[in-house]
Amino acid sequence: MKVLARNTNLLLIGATVLVLSGCNVGPKYTRPQVPAPPTYRGADDAAISSAAKDSFGDQQWSAVFREPELQDLIRQALANNYDLRVAAQRVLEAQSQIRITRAAEFPTISAGGSGVGADLPANSGVDFGSNPLAFGSINLSASWTPDFWGLYRKQTEAARDQLLAQTWAQRAVRMTLVGQVATSYFTLRSLDDQLEVAKQTLKARQDSVDLTNKLEKGGAAPLSDVRQAEQLLYTASAQVPQLEQQIQQQENAMSVLLGKVPGPVAHTDPAALAPIPQDLPVGIPSQLLERRPDIQEAEAQLKAANAQVGVAKAQFFPQLSISASAGFGGNSFASLVDPASRTIYGLGSLAQPIFEGGKLRGQYELSKQQKEEMILDYQKTILTAFRDVSNALIAVNKQHATRGEQQKLVDAAQDATRLARIRYQAGSTSYLEVLTTDTNLFNARLSLINAQQSEALSLVQLYQALGGGWQQ
Repeated sequence: MKVLARNTNLLLIGATVLVLSGCNVGPKYTRPQVPAPPTYRGADDAAISSAAKDSFGDQQWSAVFREPELQDLIRQALANNYDLRVAAQRVLEAQSQIRITRAAEFPTISAGGSGVGADLPANSGVDFGSNPLAFGSINLSASWTPDFWGLYRKQTEAARDQLLAQTWAQRAVRMTLVGQVATSYFTLRSLDDQLEVAKQTLKARQDSVDLTNKLEKGGAAPLSDVRQAEQLLYTASAQVPQLEQQIQQQENAMSVLLGKVPGPVAHTDPAALAPIPQDLPVGIPSQLLERRPDIQEAEAQLKAANAQVGVAKAQFFPQLSISASAGFGGNSFASLVDPASRTIYGLGSLAQPIFEGGKLRGQYELSKQQKEEMILDYQKTILTAFRDVSNALIAVNKQHATRGEQQKLVDAAQDATRLARIRYQAGSTSYLEVLTTDTNLFNARLSLINAQQSEALSLVQLYQALGGGWQQ
């Protein structure tokens, strides 16, 4: 018995040495090369600072969106949004999966016992005395599959990479959420301004209807002028309920982002659509690979796929399983702990795959193909990120120019409308001129608000494209 125990110990020690000196099959990860442009397209405009290495994508969202009202909404969303909470839960799930996967690297130990008792009548002729135990045993067993070829280590590595991917996915959700709240807020402020313009126009056109009615009754204007004035009035009045509908529906969409039931939200800041800063530093393109959450997530997925290639390759090699058991047995409680009643044995088995119909080869080839797919996805994600930044830079520059030209158009339309009303009241022109200039002014004011909104949204677009918004 002692010889058997000694041999078992030697077997375990030898296996440990082999594990410590064992190899870890599978390819070593190297990051695929994707050439980065020296500068972003669209960053050569004077409105953008591309020479600085710092990027405003590194800034906290509170330093970019400074409206107190908007900041409060973003805080509410980060605390209550369901998509963000789901993403956080997935990180916890990935952490648990690592513990499950890593457990395969360690031995398993279990303990148990059994007993058979009897309580026979006195006239049975059998006397156990004070011991009712007929037979009992206590045993302790252990089993282990040494990780010679890194099979379990590679599985654990893949699980850790999946955890990293989920962590970056959570950050991507956070970044997207900040952008969604800002976009929804600026949209609400734009609708508010459009509603205000519609109401102001409605009042002015009601005054025109009253004026033309007086002129028509006095014989100074035809009835057609009254009808044309009424057309202008009803055009503006029809806009009011449409804009109110859009505002309330946009508030409902914002409520969902905030994790609340549909209802009103705060959107009264008068400076929300003010011109955006024109000296925004964007940094250098190579920094984008480290900042954008979607790029980091794609690389983590690629690392996991690389580790799975090692898992598939390790399946080709033999697997050694070692088990050992020890126990005590006897027909009395005293004998259960008697060293003389102990039993110890060990068992080792070695299995080498020989033929499985091409299954192992197929799994290995599949893992390599999946890795190649992840490489392509990673490279595409980087190119998409460069495109996003370039488009955002172009939008920032062009929307700023559009806003300026649209403001000039509004100024000209206001003066044209003023002159047309003076000429009409003096009898120098028909009401058709007033109708035309007033319609042009109304449309120009609405277009200016849309231009202001587009410029504000271009800041959101650029901040997201640069990977900003997920930083705690």
